[in-house]
Order: sequence, then C-alpha cells, then structure tokens
Amino acid sequence: MLRKIEAKVLIVDDLPENLLALRSLIQSDDRTLFQASSADEALSLMLEHEFALAILDVKMPGMNGFELAELMRGTEKTRHIPIIFVSAVGRDMDYAFKGYESGAVDFLHKPLSPFEVRSKVSMFVELYRHRKALSQQLEVLEAARREQEALLTELRETQAELQKAVQMRDSFMSIASHELRTPLNGLILDVQLRKLRLEQGRTDAFTPDKLHEMIARDERQIRSLSRLMDDMLDVSRIRTGKLSVIPQPGDLGVLAGNVVEGLAAQFASQGNHIDLQVDGPAPVMMDEFRIEQVLANLLTNALRYGGGKPVLVRVSSEGEIVRAEVRDQGMGISEADQRRVFEQFERVCDAGVAQGLGLGLFISEQIVQAHGGRIELSSRLGEGSCFSVLLPRRV
Repeated sequence: MLRKIEAKVLIVDDLPENLLALRSLIQSDDRTLFQASSADEALSLMLEHEFALAILDVKMPGMNGFELAELMRGTEKTRHIPIIFVSAVGRDMDYAFKGYESGAVDFLHKPLSPFEVRSKVSMFVELYRHRKALSQQLEVLEAARREQEALLTELRETQAELQKAVQMRDSFMSIASHELRTPLNGLILDVQLRKLRLEQGRTDAFTPDKLHEMIARDERQIRSLSRLMDDMLDVSRIRTGKLSVIPQPGDLGVLAGNVVEGLAAQFASQGNHIDLQVDGPAPVMMDEFRIEQVLANLLTNALRYGGGKPVLVRVSSEGEIVRAEVRDQGMGISEADQRRVFEQFERVCDAGVAQGLGLGLFISEQIVQAHGGRIELSSRLGEGSCFSVLLPRRV
C-alpha cells in the first residue's frame, strides 16, 4: 500500500510582512509550510527536510535569492528542489535569464496575483506528489520483483531437492532390493535344498556337523538381513529426528575391546585379524549400543576394503578429546570421494568388493555428532584409510 505523501513548501524572505502575506496565500491542509528570513536559515531547513518547492525572494541582505539558488544547485540534497523567484522588478528579460541560469523554474512578480501564486504552487506540489507516488510504485514493484526472484530461487532449490530425493529414493529401492535379495536368496536356496533332501530320504545330509554348518550359514544370512533392516530404520529415525541416543559414563577403550572380541571370529574366517592398542583410560559419555554400532561398522568396512591385511584399532586421549582410530591397509579413498562416502547411499567403487546399502558411514557420522563429536577420515589411494571417532572426554 502506498503511504500518504506529505508536501513541504519553503518560503524565504527577509521581511516578515512578505512572509505573512505569501503564507496566507498558499497555506492549505494538503501541504506544510516552512519559512526562513535568510539564506543561511533556508539552507539549514533544506538540509533537514525534503521540500516540494522553494519560493525565494530575490533581493535579500547578505546572500540574495540568485546566490542561494546557485548554492542549492551545487548541493546534492537540494539540487532537485524546484525554485520560484519572487521579484519586484518588472518582467525584464535579462533579469529573467539570470534567474533561470541560477536554477529558477518560474517567477512571481510583485504585486502578487493571488490566483497566479496559488495555481503555480499547487501545480508544483502536485508534480512533486506525482513524482513521489511514481517513486513509491517503483519501489513496490522492485520489492515485488525481488520477492518473486527469491520465491523462484526457492522453488528451483525445492525442485532440485525433490529431484534429488526422487533419485535417492530410486537408488535406495534399487540398492535395497539387491542387497536384501542376496541373503534372502541364500536362505531360500538352503531351505529348498533341505526340503528336497528330506523328500529324497537323505538323512545323511543332516548329521550334527552338517547341521552346525547349516545353522552357522543361516545365522550369517539372518545377521545380514537384520543389519540391512536396522540401517534402513536408523535412516528413517535420523530423517524424523527420532534417533535415540542415551549417553552414560563409559570407557571407549573397554568398549573397543568388546567390539574387537566380538568381530574376531568373523575376521579369522577370512584369514585376517585385528590389532588393538589402548593407550590408557578413555572416559566418555556415550550410548554404548550406538557407539558400538559405529565401531562395528568401521571395522566391517575395514575388513571389506582392507585387502585382507591386518586392521589396527587404537584408542587414546588427547586433552579434552578421546580418539578411537580404525586403520586399514587397503585400497584407500581418493580425496574427491572422502566427503562423498559420508552421504546416503554412497559407496566406494570397487568391482571386487561386495557392496552394502551405502548407509553405514552416514549413520555413524550422525550418531557421533549426536554425542557432540565428529568422525575424521585420512586416506590416500593405495595406502589405506584411517577413520577416527572423536568424542568429548568425560571430566
């Protein structure tokens, strides 16, 4: 909405009776009148207010009207104020030219004609109002244009986010279906094979040793399915802000030892092992279940991408920080991919390595951040990788 436009008119004359006479002619409810009895007083008012019109008496002691007009035209704030000169001199052309050269837009000649004075003042006041109204409208249009640009930018960003979300959804569905199918197919094939052997009366296929092998194989497949389902549930919790983290006093070195012990058999089955180094107490506030999930994920990745070489786990305290490092000697991660691997569904490309959902590092980083910590990655291609979990030391 356009604001009401105030019009201010300045009258300058050294004689009080002239000011009073001119004021009585032009005063109106739609304008505010200011008066000055000298050029210095007039300049002071013009620097303080924005005037629609200045009516200057030509002959004043000290600085006359022409000199005041020239000074106004040399000042940025006052150069655009329309000037009407009031003169007792007749309509002399040389005199008029001098006035116009000084910056006048019109003349009022004494004795003043009330109709002429009112009509000229009203004309300049209306011109001022129209000009200000146009300026306001342009400001409104410019503000609307900027708002539309901002909305358009926001719309484009939202559209890009939606496209990315759709791509991520499609990628997730493709990856999830593939990854879930692998252990599920193994279970289905094992069940079908056992059913066939039972129908054939092959009881020799169910000796205690073979049953142990079947159970161990089933457990591996079920663990894989369970891990995949847990990852998907955690991503959903993270997106909705419902990831549960309940920190309790604990020791990161002790927890790391438990995780290493729990994964030792899995490493040994692939001809590998984990070296554990704990450099003294490592007191932290942590949700043991969640931090165990992080360390297990880092160790599983180290087994997957470590090239069959030993993995080192080291826990140490550094001032106010407790650090747990998981270092492998495998393929390494390029500098360009080091940030990408923490994004959802991003995986290190290696045709010779079984791929997961690409959620483990994303979930791990979210868990560590929820503890007030961070995960750092140091790696070079061909020289292995070191993932470091940094948590605040418990005082």
